[in-house]
Amino acid sequence: MNRSLSLSALAGVALSAGAAMAHHGWSWAEADQIDLTGNITAISFAPPHPTLELDTADGGWRIELGNPNQTQRSGFVEGVVDVGDEITVRGNRSLDPDEKRLKAVRVIVSGKNYDIYPSRIVTN
Repeated sequence: MNRSLSLSALAGVALSAGAAMAHHGWSWAEADQIDLTGNITAISFAPPHPTLELDTADGGWRIELGNPNQTQRSGFVEGVVDVGDEITVRGNRSLDPDEKRLKAVRVIVSGKNYDIYPSRIVTN
């Protein structure tokens, strides 16, 4: 009985770890980066990842930032922007062309860079 419970618990941990890695990985995003400019329609700094909703010339986009600590270390914290502000975001878009979702590596507000994933930023 104990062995059966241990195996079940181990399987549950393994499945949870796999789901966490899939969520936190970059496999869902393209390698190439794009820049999006638009107005913020919603902001959330809540875990697991702060997000922005951005209204662009191409429609509405969901912008995923780093985890809360990483986003804070970049200096992009509550109060830096408000709903309605125009920003530019550089990042990797979803591999699904029908999904308007971007994993941000940099947020630009009034010419100031907030580098969320500095080592991942590709410059032209």
